[in-house]
Amino acid sequence: MYRRDLITAEIQKLAQVLARIMGLKLEGKLAESDELMSSALENEFGLSTAAVNTGTKDEFEQLLLQKDFPAEKLDMLSQFLFFQFDQHTPSAANHMLADRLLSIYHVLEVTHHVINMVNLDRQKVISNYLNA
Repeated sequence: MYRRDLITAEIQKLAQVLARIMGLKLEGKLAESDELMSSALENEFGLSTAAVNTGTKDEFEQLLLQKDFPAEKLDMLSQFLFFQFDQHTPSAANHMLADRLLSIYHVLEVTHHVINMVNLDRQKVISNYLNA
């Protein structure tokens, strides 16, 4: 019960950070948004932007397994990264994010046995992006 309360509080905090990042982007404050995103990845998930943006899909998946995030936190990480993903802009950065997101969804499904409609829809969007 105590662990669940801690996870719930942490997820609420992460949701607030994500909302703040979204607000900054809407205001056109992209530098601040990117800085907050990097800070959140490092402070809340223990991931550097380099860890997210470099290496292979398999290496990233192994990193996720080593971190052993609870399913809720891993799902929140997918929300952070999906917010960065732009399905309408073909680029190396978007391709990398697509691979990272698929790795997260794979870990959620295989390790945590979590499948939800939002993630399934996002996987479809990502697959369409990668196949286009």
